[in-house]
Amino acid sequence: MKIRAPAKINLSLRVVGRRRDGYHLLDTIMVPVSLYDEIEIRKVRPTSEKKKAADGLIKVTCDDPLVPGGEKNIAYRAARLVMQWARSEQPVHIHIRKHIPVGAGLGGGSTDAAASLIGLNRLLRLRLSPAELKKMALSVGADVPFFILARPARARGIGERLYPIGKLARFWLVIVYPGFPVSTARVFNHYRSTLTKSLVNTSIPASLNSFDKLPGLLFNDLESVTFGCYPRLSLIKARLLHEGAAGSLMSGSGSSVFGVFASKRQAARALRRLRKEEGATAFLVHALS
Repeated sequence: MKIRAPAKINLSLRVVGRRRDGYHLLDTIMVPVSLYDEIEIRKVRPTSEKKKAADGLIKVTCDDPLVPGGEKNIAYRAARLVMQWARSEQPVHIHIRKHIPVGAGLGGGSTDAAASLIGLNRLLRLRLSPAELKKMALSVGADVPFFILARPARARGIGERLYPIGKLARFWLVIVYPGFPVSTARVFNHYRSTLTKSLVNTSIPASLNSFDKLPGLLFNDLESVTFGCYPRLSLIKARLLHEGAAGSLMSGSGSSVFGVFASKRQAARALRRLRKEEGATAFLVHALS
Protein backbone atom coordinates (compact mmCIF):
# COMPACT_ATOMS: atom_id res chain seq x y z
CA MET A 1 0.00 0.00 0.00
CA LYS A 2 1.29 3.44 -0.96
CA ILE A 3 0.08 6.74 0.49
CA ARG A 4 1.02 10.30 -0.39
CA ALA A 5 1.55 12.41 2.72
CA PRO A 6 1.19 16.17 2.06
CA ALA A 7 3.19 18.97 3.59
CA LYS A 8 1.52 22.00 5.20
CA ILE A 9 2.17 25.70 5.53
CA ASN A 10 0.97 28.08 8.24
CA LEU A 11 -0.83 31.06 6.73
CA SER A 12 -0.80 32.64 10.18
CA LEU A 13 0.63 31.60 13.53
CA ARG A 14 0.17 33.34 16.86
CA VAL A 15 1.44 32.21 20.24
CA VAL A 16 -1.37 32.97 22.67
CA GLY A 17 -0.29 31.31 25.91
CA ARG A 18 1.66 28.59 27.63
CA ARG A 19 0.48 25.58 29.59
CA ARG A 20 1.94 24.50 32.90
CA ASP A 21 3.61 21.54 31.20
CA GLY A 22 5.56 23.93 28.97
CA TYR A 23 3.58 23.45 25.75
CA HIS A 24 2.78 26.70 23.99
CA LEU A 25 -0.80 27.46 23.00
CA LEU A 26 -1.26 28.48 19.38
CA ASP A 27 -3.83 30.02 17.08
CA THR A 28 -2.86 29.11 13.53
CA ILE A 29 -4.25 28.51 10.06
CA MET A 30 -2.78 25.40 8.45
CA VAL A 31 -3.17 24.56 4.78
CA PRO A 32 -1.99 21.33 3.10
CA VAL A 33 0.04 21.79 -0.09
CA SER A 34 0.99 19.63 -3.06
CA LEU A 35 4.42 18.59 -1.82
CA TYR A 36 4.34 14.97 -0.69
CA ASP A 37 6.31 12.29 1.08
CA GLU A 38 5.56 8.79 -0.18
CA ILE A 39 4.76 6.16 2.43
CA GLU A 40 4.82 2.48 1.50
CA ILE A 41 3.37 0.02 4.01
CA ARG A 42 3.42 -3.71 3.41
CA LYS A 43 2.81 -6.85 5.35
CA VAL A 44 5.83 -9.01 6.06
CA ARG A 45 5.73 -12.79 6.20
CA PRO A 46 5.98 -13.87 9.86
CA THR A 47 9.01 -15.85 10.97
CA SER A 48 9.43 -18.26 13.83
CA GLU A 49 11.71 -15.72 15.53
CA LYS A 50 9.24 -12.84 15.52
CA LYS A 51 8.49 -11.23 18.83
CA LYS A 52 4.99 -11.28 20.28
CA ALA A 53 5.19 -7.67 21.42
CA ALA A 54 3.99 -5.06 18.92
CA ASP A 55 7.41 -3.37 18.95
CA GLY A 56 9.05 -6.41 17.36
CA LEU A 57 6.58 -6.45 14.49
CA ILE A 58 7.35 -3.02 13.07
CA LYS A 59 10.19 -1.97 10.78
CA VAL A 60 10.51 1.66 9.68
CA THR A 61 13.08 2.81 7.12
CA CYS A 62 13.67 6.07 5.25
CA ASP A 63 15.72 7.07 2.21
CA ASP A 64 16.83 10.35 3.85
CA PRO A 65 19.88 9.93 6.14
CA LEU A 66 18.67 12.85 8.28
CA VAL A 67 15.57 10.88 9.28
CA PRO A 68 16.09 8.19 11.90
CA GLY A 69 14.70 4.73 11.35
CA GLY A 70 13.27 2.38 13.94
CA GLU A 71 11.93 3.50 17.30
CA LYS A 72 13.23 7.07 16.99
CA ASN A 73 10.97 7.74 14.01
CA ILE A 74 7.58 9.35 14.75
CA ALA A 75 5.96 7.05 12.16
CA TYR A 76 7.20 4.11 14.22
CA ARG A 77 5.51 5.50 17.32
CA ALA A 78 2.27 5.93 15.39
CA ALA A 79 2.47 2.38 14.04
CA ARG A 80 3.20 0.94 17.48
CA LEU A 81 0.11 2.67 18.85
CA VAL A 82 -2.10 1.11 16.19
CA MET A 83 -0.55 -2.35 16.52
CA GLN A 84 -0.94 -2.34 20.28
CA TRP A 85 -4.54 -1.13 20.02
CA ALA A 86 -5.36 -3.85 17.48
CA ARG A 87 -3.35 -6.51 19.35
CA SER A 88 -2.02 -7.42 15.94
CA GLU A 89 0.79 -9.90 15.41
CA GLN A 90 1.11 -9.09 11.71
CA PRO A 91 4.65 -7.83 10.95
CA VAL A 92 4.74 -4.68 8.81
CA HIS A 93 7.42 -2.67 7.03
CA ILE A 94 6.97 1.09 6.60
CA HIS A 95 9.29 2.81 4.13
CA ILE A 96 9.34 6.60 3.81
CA ARG A 97 10.51 8.32 0.63
CA LYS A 98 11.21 11.89 1.67
CA HIS A 99 10.48 14.87 -0.53
CA ILE A 100 9.47 17.24 2.29
CA PRO A 101 12.67 18.74 3.75
CA VAL A 102 13.53 17.87 7.34
CA GLY A 103 13.22 20.60 9.98
CA ALA A 104 11.55 22.92 7.49
CA GLY A 105 8.35 23.86 9.35
CA LEU A 106 6.31 21.93 6.78
CA GLY A 107 5.08 19.11 9.02
CA GLY A 108 7.11 16.35 7.38
CA GLY A 109 7.34 14.08 10.41
CA SER A 110 3.74 14.66 11.47
CA THR A 111 2.32 13.88 8.04
CA ASP A 112 4.37 10.67 7.85
CA ALA A 113 2.95 9.61 11.22
CA ALA A 114 -0.62 10.37 10.13
CA ALA A 115 -0.12 8.45 6.88
CA SER A 116 1.11 5.47 8.91
CA LEU A 117 -2.04 5.57 11.06
CA ILE A 118 -4.28 5.83 7.99
CA GLY A 119 -2.40 3.16 6.07
CA LEU A 120 -2.36 0.60 8.85
CA ASN A 121 -6.04 1.24 9.50
CA ARG A 122 -6.73 0.26 5.89
CA LEU A 123 -4.16 -2.51 5.57
CA LEU A 124 -5.27 -4.28 8.73
CA ARG A 125 -8.96 -3.49 8.11
CA LEU A 126 -9.41 -2.01 11.58
CA ARG A 127 -12.31 0.31 10.60
CA LEU A 128 -11.18 3.11 12.89
CA SER A 129 -13.16 6.30 12.20
CA PRO A 130 -11.43 9.64 11.43
CA ALA A 131 -12.40 10.82 14.93
CA GLU A 132 -10.75 7.75 16.48
CA LEU A 133 -7.66 8.22 14.33
CA LYS A 134 -7.42 11.89 15.36
CA LYS A 135 -7.57 10.93 19.03
CA MET A 136 -4.83 8.40 18.48
CA ALA A 137 -2.83 10.92 16.45
CA LEU A 138 -2.81 13.50 19.25
CA SER A 139 -0.94 11.12 21.52
CA VAL A 140 1.76 10.89 18.83
CA GLY A 141 2.24 14.62 18.19
CA ALA A 142 0.41 17.96 18.28
CA ASP A 143 0.27 18.48 14.49
CA VAL A 144 -0.55 14.86 13.60
CA PRO A 145 -4.38 15.15 13.97
CA PHE A 146 -4.46 17.84 11.25
CA PHE A 147 -3.02 15.42 8.71
CA ILE A 148 -5.67 12.73 9.27
CA LEU A 149 -8.04 14.65 6.99
CA ALA A 150 -5.41 17.11 5.66
CA ARG A 151 -7.91 19.90 4.98
CA PRO A 152 -7.45 23.65 5.57
CA ALA A 153 -8.22 24.41 9.20
CA ARG A 154 -7.75 26.85 12.02
CA ALA A 155 -5.95 25.04 14.84
CA ARG A 156 -5.98 26.16 18.46
CA GLY A 157 -4.69 24.82 21.75
CA ILE A 158 -1.50 22.89 21.01
CA GLY A 159 -2.93 22.12 17.58
CA GLU A 160 -5.55 19.57 18.60
CA ARG A 161 -8.64 21.82 18.32
CA LEU A 162 -9.34 21.96 14.60
CA TYR A 163 -11.94 24.19 12.93
CA PRO A 164 -12.34 23.57 9.18
CA ILE A 165 -11.97 26.48 6.78
CA GLY A 166 -15.14 26.38 4.68
CA LYS A 167 -13.81 27.75 1.40
CA LEU A 168 -10.27 28.44 0.33
CA ALA A 169 -9.21 30.41 -2.72
CA ARG A 170 -7.00 28.48 -5.12
CA PHE A 171 -3.51 29.90 -5.00
CA TRP A 172 0.06 28.94 -5.75
CA LEU A 173 3.13 29.06 -3.58
CA VAL A 174 6.86 29.02 -3.98
CA ILE A 175 8.41 27.42 -0.91
CA VAL A 176 12.12 28.02 -0.35
CA TYR A 177 14.05 25.66 1.90
CA PRO A 178 17.39 27.31 2.76
CA GLY A 179 19.32 24.05 2.96
CA PHE A 180 19.39 23.67 6.73
CA PRO A 181 16.84 22.58 9.38
CA VAL A 182 15.63 24.58 12.36
CA SER A 183 14.93 23.07 15.77
CA THR A 184 11.36 23.81 16.86
CA ALA A 185 12.34 23.32 20.51
CA ARG A 186 15.15 25.88 20.20
CA VAL A 187 12.82 28.48 18.66
CA PHE A 188 10.18 28.10 21.37
CA ASN A 189 12.85 28.15 24.08
CA HIS A 190 14.01 31.53 22.76
CA TYR A 191 10.50 32.87 22.34
CA ARG A 192 9.58 35.60 24.80
CA SER A 193 6.22 37.34 24.90
CA THR A 194 3.87 38.96 27.36
CA LEU A 195 1.12 36.91 25.68
CA THR A 196 -1.31 39.77 26.18
CA LYS A 197 -4.77 38.63 25.10
CA SER A 198 -5.55 41.98 23.48
CA LEU A 199 -2.83 41.32 20.92
CA VAL A 200 -4.36 38.05 19.76
CA ASN A 201 -6.18 38.07 16.43
CA THR A 202 -9.50 36.34 17.10
CA SER A 203 -11.19 37.53 13.91
CA ILE A 204 -9.74 34.96 11.50
CA PRO A 205 -12.52 34.30 8.98
CA ALA A 206 -14.05 30.85 8.54
CA SER A 207 -13.94 31.30 4.78
CA LEU A 208 -10.93 32.39 2.73
CA ASN A 209 -12.50 32.24 -0.71
CA SER A 210 -10.82 35.42 -1.95
CA PHE A 211 -7.10 35.56 -2.75
CA ASP A 212 -7.09 39.25 -1.85
CA LYS A 213 -7.68 38.32 1.82
CA LEU A 214 -4.60 36.11 2.09
CA PRO A 215 -1.76 38.69 2.29
CA GLY A 216 -3.48 40.36 5.26
CA LEU A 217 -3.44 37.09 7.20
CA LEU A 218 0.27 36.41 6.86
CA PHE A 219 1.72 36.80 10.33
CA ASN A 220 3.97 34.54 12.41
CA ASP A 221 4.94 35.32 16.00
CA LEU A 222 7.96 33.02 15.71
CA GLU A 223 9.45 34.75 12.68
CA SER A 224 11.43 37.37 14.58
CA VAL A 225 12.97 34.67 16.81
CA THR A 226 14.02 32.40 13.94
CA PHE A 227 15.16 35.30 11.75
CA GLY A 228 17.30 36.53 14.65
CA CYS A 229 19.06 33.17 14.78
CA TYR A 230 19.17 32.71 10.99
CA PRO A 231 19.34 36.13 9.24
CA ARG A 232 19.45 34.50 5.80
CA LEU A 233 15.75 33.65 6.11
CA SER A 234 14.78 37.32 6.19
CA LEU A 235 16.75 37.79 2.95
CA ILE A 236 14.83 34.93 1.33
CA LYS A 237 11.55 36.53 2.41
CA ALA A 238 12.61 39.84 0.86
CA ARG A 239 13.64 38.02 -2.32
CA LEU A 240 10.22 36.36 -2.63
CA LEU A 241 8.50 39.72 -2.36
CA HIS A 242 10.91 41.20 -4.89
CA GLU A 243 10.03 38.38 -7.31
CA GLY A 244 6.34 39.27 -7.19
CA ALA A 245 4.82 37.36 -4.27
CA ALA A 246 1.65 39.04 -2.96
CA GLY A 247 2.87 38.14 0.53
CA SER A 248 5.58 36.04 2.17
CA LEU A 249 5.94 34.25 5.50
CA MET A 250 8.00 31.71 7.37
CA SER A 251 6.10 28.44 7.88
CA GLY A 252 5.85 27.14 11.44
CA SER A 253 9.09 27.66 13.33
CA GLY A 254 11.08 27.54 10.07
CA SER A 255 13.27 27.05 8.24
CA SER A 256 11.15 27.26 5.07
CA VAL A 257 9.80 30.57 3.80
CA PHE A 258 7.00 30.76 1.25
CA GLY A 259 5.50 33.33 -1.08
CA VAL A 260 1.87 33.33 -2.26
CA PHE A 261 0.91 33.96 -5.87
CA ALA A 262 -2.46 34.34 -7.57
CA SER A 263 -1.43 32.33 -10.64
CA LYS A 264 0.81 29.44 -11.56
CA ARG A 265 2.49 31.55 -14.24
CA GLN A 266 3.58 34.19 -11.71
CA ALA A 267 4.81 31.53 -9.30
CA ALA A 268 6.72 29.65 -12.01
CA ARG A 269 8.50 32.84 -13.07
CA ALA A 270 9.61 33.47 -9.47
CA LEU A 271 10.64 29.83 -9.08
CA ARG A 272 13.05 30.01 -12.02
CA ARG A 273 14.85 32.92 -10.43
CA LEU A 274 14.80 31.59 -6.88
CA ARG A 275 16.29 28.26 -7.95
CA LYS A 276 19.54 30.16 -8.40
CA GLU A 277 19.63 30.87 -4.64
CA GLU A 278 22.83 29.19 -3.48
CA GLY A 279 22.31 26.20 -1.18
CA ALA A 280 18.52 26.53 -1.26
CA THR A 281 15.81 24.35 -2.77
CA ALA A 282 12.63 25.89 -4.16
CA PHE A 283 9.30 24.13 -4.71
CA LEU A 284 6.31 25.20 -6.80
CA VAL A 285 3.11 23.94 -5.15
CA HIS A 286 -0.54 24.80 -4.82
CA ALA A 287 -2.86 24.83 -1.83
CA LEU A 288 -5.03 21.73 -1.33
CA SER A 289 -8.64 22.30 -0.37
